[in-house]
Amino acid sequence: MTTAVAPMVVATESGMSWWQLTRLGFVQAAIGAVVVLLTTTINRVIVVELGLPALIPGLLVALHFGVQLFLRPRLGHDSDRSTRRTPWILGGLLVCALGGVGVAASIPVMATNVALGVTLASLASVILGAGVSAAGTPLLALMSERAKPSQRAGAAAITWILMIVGIIITAATSGMLLDPFSYTRLIAIAGGIGGAGLVVAWLATWGVERGPRPIMPAKADHDGATSFAATFRTVWREPAARLFSGFIFLAMFAYSAQDLILEPFAGIAFGMTPGESTKLSGAHHGGVLVGMIVAALLATRTGQLRHWAAAGCAASALSYLAMVASPALSSVTVFTAIVVVLGLSNGVFAIGAIGSMMALTGDKTDGRAGLRLGVFGAAQALAYAVGTMSGAAGVDLARAVLASPVRGYLAVFAVQAVLFGASAWLAMRSASSERATEVFQQRGEMLSAVIQ
Repeated sequence: MTTAVAPMVVATESGMSWWQLTRLGFVQAAIGAVVVLLTTTINRVIVVELGLPALIPGLLVALHFGVQLFLRPRLGHDSDRSTRRTPWILGGLLVCALGGVGVAASIPVMATNVALGVTLASLASVILGAGVSAAGTPLLALMSERAKPSQRAGAAAITWILMIVGIIITAATSGMLLDPFSYTRLIAIAGGIGGAGLVVAWLATWGVERGPRPIMPAKADHDGATSFAATFRTVWREPAARLFSGFIFLAMFAYSAQDLILEPFAGIAFGMTPGESTKLSGAHHGGVLVGMIVAALLATRTGQLRHWAAAGCAASALSYLAMVASPALSSVTVFTAIVVVLGLSNGVFAIGAIGSMMALTGDKTDGRAGLRLGVFGAAQALAYAVGTMSGAAGVDLARAVLASPVRGYLAVFAVQAVLFGASAWLAMRSASSERATEVFQQRGEMLSAVIQ
């Protein structure tokens, strides 16, 4: 007795050139450029110029991440059922740009009517998060499907590095154009960044997605006979997908928790001035970039992306343990070296994690790359939303319980070390689970062939 299986539509295998992958990296840079205005400039204006609590921009950032938790899987699934992902990318970036302008436009309203302004900013943050979901998830799915296995580590490095470059350029440019400050100027800059991002994305995607998708979903999925909920359950039943989602959440939680506490700790524990702590943060980000480049070069030759992700997490855990011991050493030089090593470790982890996401989706033959990346993106968004605020809140709680500001920071660093250690274990477990699943599936296919 045979069982009918819905046919798969598989195109001839074709990989992207490095130039095409680099062009798609500029789309991620455009997305980062639009989002960074909320996390930097608008954040500062709300707190300094308007004199409102820092909780407001914190909640707006958390809201923009929170909406991604629900939209990334759904929009990734919808893009899977489309013949081309480029319209999703460009449409998502348009929505993202509108959300960025909307947040900026809410600031003058907030100056005269706080409740109305915050309401408008919240709505705009939701739109911004929706745009990031609609553009970012299909973008990574496109790269996962089209990139060759040997290109994934490099593609991950290109995407992340160009995103950082886009953030740096946007922050520097908007900083120069904002003086003398005015609300009209802020809105104009937000519109200019959104418009420039759309042009960059249009040029970057032009002609890249030629021909049919390498892999389309099964016919039932493509015709909509299989609902999103059913398809989501199918993906979530995969042990490797669940374990890797847990890895992404824990690792990104630990990574994002340091955003608001590293520089204050440097000032409290080592007496660094604002300028010195800013340079320290720059050294950390420099280490991240170097770690990314080195990991991309080595992983391209050796493969085993999840092993690199686990190694980066393990090294990050050890770096945080060294940071816990740093006040006892009373050496700014040693502390700076620890921060640089932490950056290198974070860079290795980032490339391993993003490359693993691409491999875990690109190697599948069911055409659900967008949905899988949406699930992983949702885990990442939740981790960032919770982690960014938990780091600062954890410090306040720990310093109150331990009656020492320094000990409060050290307690959070110790927790981050534990989280990164657990992340390394989950990364290895997910790799083992996927290998076991592949063997099981191969045996099942052999048995089906014998029965037929």
